[in-house]
Order: sequence, then structure tokens, then C-alpha cells
Amino acid sequence: MSVTPDDYKKNLRQLQIELVKLQRHIIKYNHKILVIFEGRDAAGKDGVIKRIIQHLSPRETRVVALGKPTERDRHSWYFQRFVPHLPAAQEMVLMNRSWYNRAGVERVMGYCTDPEYEDFMNSVVPFEQMLVHSGIQIFKYYLDISKTEQRKRLEERRTNPLKQWKISPIDEVALHYWSAYSSARNEMFERTHNPLTPWVVVRADDKKTARLNVIRHLMSKVDCPDKDHHVATPDENIVFPYHPDHLKNGNIAF
Repeated sequence: MSVTPDDYKKNLRQLQIELVKLQRHIIKYNHKILVIFEGRDAAGKDGVIKRIIQHLSPRETRVVALGKPTERDRHSWYFQRFVPHLPAAQEMVLMNRSWYNRAGVERVMGYCTDPEYEDFMNSVVPFEQMLVHSGIQIFKYYLDISKTEQRKRLEERRTNPLKQWKISPIDEVALHYWSAYSSARNEMFERTHNPLTPWVVVRADDKKTARLNVIRHLMSKVDCPDKDHHVATPDENIVFPYHPDHLKNGNIAF
């Protein structure tokens, strides 16, 4: 369900106030929060992250969006380049794409070998569990959009001079590889969704509704006595944990 501009502005302000409360709680109790955002090109990851961090302290909030791996990265342990960016006590880190690049873009575009892919898929859940046991809370969001919506947003990137910095060579073939990305996504869900670090799917064709509900969901999952529980209640039709049935009933786009 879409939201009116006035309601969006009002709800976003309420939620951002709650996020400030949450950050005070994180700092006070030395929590470590890692939020991972994945999804197709133009799914709206930048927009969600921007609204989350807009009024938070930059000292304790970091956004990580790593570029193309260097030659040294390619000859190192795959997770090595991500480890320095993990949150310390009192920090919240938001990853705009993450180590799951290997399960998505790298898999589809042939940027990794089959053995490298299999090694990643077999080691990522133990790696995340190790992080959780060290005290890091991990939240994994997959922003899901339809093929029609992706086509529209990619076209806007090409025609809007203020958005052309977002254009990449991957964008040019995103629609062509739609089915391949769907298959890679489905395998990623099937092999890496687990009780300790589950995948949460966000229906993101409506950007504003998606932004509000990601914040609500995040607020609902992080323990904070001062939060407004009514405000922090997400729409379960928009944000929901992955389950194979969602691939069959149309809740996840094909």
C-alpha cells in the first residue's frame, strides 16, 4: 500500500526520532549492530540507508559500500576486506551490498569461479555465526522489486542528470540477466537463510513504503526500552522473513 506524501513525511520523522533513541541505547550499552542491504540494481538500497542515517551521529554510524576488489583482494581470504569495516562497540554499520556480492553479481557475471562460489556458500553462515557469537547483531535485508519497476528506475538513472553517478556497466545488463539473478537470489536464500542470521525480504516497488517498514522492522528487532512499540510495528505484507513459499505465491518477484 502506498503512502501519501504528508503521511510519509510525518511517519518518517517519528521513526527517525525513534532511531535517535535507539542510537543512544546502542552507545550506552556498547552494542554492535551490522545491517546488510542486498537487492537488484535500483532496488532502493541507497534511499533506505540515507533515511536511516539522516539524523544519527556520524561518529557512531558508518556506511560501507566497497568498490571493485583490488588484485590483492582477489588473492586474499574472501572475507578479509570486509572485516576491518565490522562494527565496534557503540557502532551501527550499514553495508550497501556486502560479502553476498559473491552469491549475486559475481556468480551471475562470472567474476568468480565455481569453486570460489561453493567455498563462499559453505563458509558464509559459519562466518556470520562467529560474528554473532562475538557480540555483533546482524540484520540482512533483501530489497525485492519487479522487473517492470527495475526497468523504470534504470531508465530514470539514464535520463536524470542528478542520478547518473549511479550508472554502472552492471546496470546495462541487469534486465538481460533478470532470470539469472532470480536463480542466484533463490539459491542464496535457500543456502544462507538460517535461524541466527535470517534473510528478511522487503517488497520495495513503492520506495517510501519500503523505507518506513525497514526502519520499523529494525526498530522492532533491536531491544530498546525507550522505543515506541506502536511506531516500531512493520507491515508484514511489506517486510517478512524468507520462506520458500514466498517464491511460489508471488510475494517475491520472478
